[in-house]
Amino acid sequence: MTWLQKKPGSVTLTLHIQPGAKRTEIAGLHGDALKIRIAAPPVEGAANAALIDFLKKRFAVPAAQIVLKHGATGRHKVIEIIGSSIDAASLLP
Repeated sequence: MTWLQKKPGSVTLTLHIQPGAKRTEIAGLHGDALKIRIAAPPVEGAANAALIDFLKKRFAVPAAQIVLKHGATGRHKVIEIIGSSIDAASLLP
């Protein structure tokens, strides 16, 4: 899985984000990225905040353990999640 990289104590996800969707949900794979629809507009960081809120609930970690490594202003993002016991591969629908 090219969208998922596991390291001891963390996982790194390559994501394709679709802001402005009807609801926030995982939509499956988009090329070599996991596609997530976000029900927030892509203005003033609203979509990034909604993405982090969604991921912290899915991975059962505080927001401080989710790091946006690349892509703060684009649709293609790389996120690192530290200290979660949730298997990221189980996110696929």
